[in-house]
Amino acid sequence: MTIRLYNTLTRKKEEFIPLEAGKVKMYVCGPTVYNYIHIGNARPAIVFDTVRRYLQYRGFDVQYVSNFTDVDDKLIRAANELGEDVPTIAERFIEAYFEDTSALGCQKADVHPRVTESIDLIIEFIQALIDKGSAYESNGDVYYRTRSFEGYGKLSHQSIDELKVGARIDVGEKKEDALDFVLWKAAKEGEISWNSPWGEGRPGWHIECSAMARKYLGDTIDIHAGGQDLAFPHHENEIAQSEAMTGKTFARYWMHNGYINIDNEKMSKSLGNFVLVHDIIKQIDPQVLRFFMLSVHYRHPINYNDELLGNAETALERLTTSYDNLKHRKQSSTNLTDSDQEWLDKVRGLHQAFLEAMDDDFNTANAISVLFDLSRQANYYLMEKHTSDQVIDAFLKEYEDLFYVLGLSFKAEGLLDEEIEALIAERTQARKDRNFQLADEIRDKLKEMNIIVEDTPQGIRWKRG
Repeated sequence: MTIRLYNTLTRKKEEFIPLEAGKVKMYVCGPTVYNYIHIGNARPAIVFDTVRRYLQYRGFDVQYVSNFTDVDDKLIRAANELGEDVPTIAERFIEAYFEDTSALGCQKADVHPRVTESIDLIIEFIQALIDKGSAYESNGDVYYRTRSFEGYGKLSHQSIDELKVGARIDVGEKKEDALDFVLWKAAKEGEISWNSPWGEGRPGWHIECSAMARKYLGDTIDIHAGGQDLAFPHHENEIAQSEAMTGKTFARYWMHNGYINIDNEKMSKSLGNFVLVHDIIKQIDPQVLRFFMLSVHYRHPINYNDELLGNAETALERLTTSYDNLKHRKQSSTNLTDSDQEWLDKVRGLHQAFLEAMDDDFNTANAISVLFDLSRQANYYLMEKHTSDQVIDAFLKEYEDLFYVLGLSFKAEGLLDEEIEALIAERTQARKDRNFQLADEIRDKLKEMNIIVEDTPQGIRWKRG
């Protein structure tokens, strides 16, 4: 089976063939850490964590790098407003990022480089571009000569003449061309800065990823990914810088996830519909938000509202309940019979369908549809008079494998305390005695304790509400 992905660079699906067999070098643009992440930041974190998981599941050794922009204009403004220094604010929100993304099931990158820890590296990169004639110094700033790079515009599929329309030179800038972009910013009074050959200053936004990607992954990487909003100018500028520096292809495959809308409107602070992950996961299970994000193909826009999130919660609960029912039924299963072979074949067929969905540009929406097919088949199997450990184990393993790839997990029910155990035993006896009024009273009492009791054909089950 072959993995095919949509390459923004070529605007078509291509067979994924990494530069080195069995190994994948992957760079994902991370957040600017001046605040808690919003759901727009969460989508690429979830999407590309899932891509990484699937590549690993398929046997690839994935080197995964995702940066933190821990100094820029937004951080400087936040520092001035709060009366704190930039490193303190950055550290606080880096810790918050890990806390929020961990709750969403995202694994840490192999390396999370920071701009402030890469200044010497960035300065060396800029100097090399100056030496090659691709950049120039102007009054303490350093700019990239955009027209010097013949392929500029190839990622966003725009010509240099199209890009010139609307380009401008801001007050105080001394560029050779309106299209040129900043690599190094001369320090303003009171701003955080570092010494450089061009005076005190700090890096521009675009140069940081080029320098850090090269340090940790080499001149050419397999996959460069991020939100759709980064394709131009950020990723376009990365290509220009990196390929001018090395003379080699910077990234072979470019992946971009779609936008998020809030109630069919683009999310923005000005509209007052800015949703922070830190706030959402206080109200809902973070797994629900991840499941919701993966229910739509990553390249498509996704609409967010409470109703859709509630639907995702219900859908995810259906899957986990089916899994719990399998585990419960296993306690009374028998050995494999000839008739069970058909069920094992069905599980294998569903596994193949999942791989086909994910191989087709990591189509998690179709992969989730396979999960529901798995749930339906499992429920049908549990209607059988006799069930076998082998078939139930096959269903359980398939659930666990597919959930892992999608970054989802099953909550352990844990142990009941003695009071709850006693109440459930009392209710069971009341039902045997046909004292249904007492049984209902106990059910209501357990519900108040956030324990949901279910009477199933396989016996009494419970879960925390």
